[in-house]
Amino acid sequence: MKYFDIAHMHASQVVLGVMRINEADKDPVRALETAFDGGINFFDNADIYGKGECETIFADALAKSSIKRDSIYIQTKVGIRPSIAFDFSKKHILEAVEGSMKRLKVDYLDALLLHRPDTLVEPEEVAEAFDALEQSGKVRTFGVSNQNPYQVELLKTAVRQPLLYNQLQFGVMHTGMVDQGILVNMNKPESVDLDGGALSYSRIHEMTIQAWSPFQYGFFDGPFVGNEKFPVLNAKLQELADKYGVTPSGIAIAWINRHPAKMQTIIGTINPSRIKEVTDASDVVLTREEWYAIYQAAGNLLP
Repeated sequence: MKYFDIAHMHASQVVLGVMRINEADKDPVRALETAFDGGINFFDNADIYGKGECETIFADALAKSSIKRDSIYIQTKVGIRPSIAFDFSKKHILEAVEGSMKRLKVDYLDALLLHRPDTLVEPEEVAEAFDALEQSGKVRTFGVSNQNPYQVELLKTAVRQPLLYNQLQFGVMHTGMVDQGILVNMNKPESVDLDGGALSYSRIHEMTIQAWSPFQYGFFDGPFVGNEKFPVLNAKLQELADKYGVTPSGIAIAWINRHPAKMQTIIGTINPSRIKEVTDASDVVLTREEWYAIYQAAGNLLP
């Protein structure tokens, strides 16, 4: 497992997301222990997942596991309110963090992210909330999710704390962040910059991109690994899986991890065998030729 030094943390490149931890047929204790034994020490939550139930189940599973709280990093996200959509007001951020900490049974969060953009955001209110959370010791680091560079810059007009993370969808079948860079100035739909240059911005400003839904194509349309809709891609994934002695899912994660943009990859599975597939492949380093071969096998263009 590769690790990144982010603020005070020595954080694993692979992150376990717990959005599905409330599924009845899952064993959350075994899932957490399998992840930790495989080198994962960073866990991603959100107050909206399961309407808070996922944070509660995560906390209960952690308490029953052999994992010590101070040996892992716990992240959660706030800002989505089902009744009104998005709310980055000071009042809501502070109340949401209190609720998350109570459900997670922790006295501090290692990372807090604003969950998707709130177009009614007032950066001064976010700054006041972040200052209060930092000064009270309740939150150690901060970031955002699904925001473009100008949205980050807007927050930075008032927020003092470094914004260290940005969660963005990225994977073999969701490559917009790299497409527009590869096809600059070409008369192709893929050359259109849809995110304001988030990838380059993150590298310049040392923001860690947390790639979510790495196995999905489209917007939660389903997994592409083993999907008969993508025979060329799956043949290439299998070829490289055989070469490296891992699974195609492991190669799909290795493809993300190979990018030099200091990305963490969030896996959303709670299936211990699937978790192990990823952690077993965490040290695979694809060659440049292999990376581009997978990119093309996914149907992407090269100039």
